[in-house]
Amino acid sequence: MSEERAPSPTPSERARKDAEDRKREEEEQAKLPYRWTQTLEEADVNVPIPGNLKARDLIVELKKTHIKVAIKGQEPIIDGDFPHPIQVDDSTWVLSTKPDNTKEVAINLAKARGSHWWAHIVTSAPKIDTTKIVPENSKLSELDGETRGMVEKMMYDQEMKRQGKPTSDEQNKQDILKKFMAEHPEMDFSQAKMG
Repeated sequence: MSEERAPSPTPSERARKDAEDRKREEEEQAKLPYRWTQTLEEADVNVPIPGNLKARDLIVELKKTHIKVAIKGQEPIIDGDFPHPIQVDDSTWVLSTKPDNTKEVAINLAKARGSHWWAHIVTSAPKIDTTKIVPENSKLSELDGETRGMVEKMMYDQEMKRQGKPTSDEQNKQDILKKFMAEHPEMDFSQAKMG
């Protein structure tokens, strides 16, 4: 008995579904009592609060795997587990007054080393599709030495392939072979297969 497979969606059907998913995601995120953004290294959470409150009126707890933000004597605004751990000592929060005299708790969460894109700030909140995240371009100068070297080599190799020239690894092999052939003129390389 053969299994029937659903036909794969056409590009226009996929685009329509992506647009619907994005709209639903935006609506879900807009209902949250906070706004958030992220990079691979950190997440920023902004929690609006009444303008008459001071820092002493708040409870802000940042633990390795948990966050709690509340106004004293009220139900927490955020109280849940992170999808991945944070570096508590490198995470901060401040109470800031905006130009319209409203206030917000601005929280900067330092993601644990080797972290990922987060689908949500707390696991009880609706998820975003992390596969649709388009990271901002980072400058080569911002990368550490080893990473920068790898990226530059990849960029060089990609350009060489595009031009139909040997990549750095292929060039290296050819150079070693040429050197070996020059050091051993007594050997016959006419039948050797290169590749």
